[in-house]
Formats: sequence, C-alpha cells, structure tokens
Amino acid sequence: MARYRRPSHGGASGEEDQVMSAINTTPLVDVMLVLLIIFLITIPVVTQTVNVKLPTESNIPTQTKPENIVLAVDAKNVTYWNQQPINDTELLARLEKAAVKDPQPEVHIRGDITARYGPLGRIVLAVQRAGIVKIAFITEPQPGGQ
Repeated sequence: MARYRRPSHGGASGEEDQVMSAINTTPLVDVMLVLLIIFLITIPVVTQTVNVKLPTESNIPTQTKPENIVLAVDAKNVTYWNQQPINDTELLARLEKAAVKDPQPEVHIRGDITARYGPLGRIVLAVQRAGIVKIAFITEPQPGGQ
C-alpha cells in the first residue's frame, strides 16, 4: 500500500505517515450513472414493435379433392407431381395450365424432413409465377394430438 504524508500545519506535532485505505468511488459512480442513463434511453427504442395480431396455430384435416395438385420433394430433393418425377420447366408449364381452370386448384406441398429448402422454394416460386393462389404445406400431426 502506498503511504502518504499528511501536510504539516506549522507545528512540530511529530505525526508519522498514515496509511490511506479509502478507495475513491466517485469516478465509479459517475460511470455507472452514465451507463444507467444510456440504458434508460435505449431500452424503449429497442422494445418498440408494430402492433399486430398474430395467427394462432390450428390443425385442420386436409380435404383431398381430385382437382388438387399434390407436389412432393423427397429426401434426395427430387420433385414429384402426383407421384411422378418432374423437372422445374415441366412443373411451371403444368402449373400454368392448371391455373386457368375454374375453380382454380389448390397446391399441396409435401416436403421430406431432410429435404433442402431450395427445391421447396422453387416449387413455391413456380406456383406464384403460374398465378395459383392457394398453397398448403402438408405436415404430420404431433403425437398425442397436440
């Protein structure tokens, strides 16, 4: 510890050096107050969000109709139209033909859990380009009916 000599006040009091053991906390308090003010200013900015009502989860059984189009992507990322392999150009051509029907068919997309997102994204893009409005992703229900 550092020793500081107290200045003498003109007398020969003979005081010895005293150890100063107090820590000056004023800079620490100043820094903490500045940080507190910064957090108080920035927190309301960060927590502001647009007020929207989010949809709730629902599990509706699929109504399979003969006019619905069932597209699937397997684990090897091969696209199928009603169990027949199809490439992207044929897919778009068939979807454009189906889009002009009245009523317009729904497209049901079944994707393997290990399939990549690319083929599924190309299917959605092709459906949008063809002008088909209704797209559904088919999933397995959770065990226990939840």
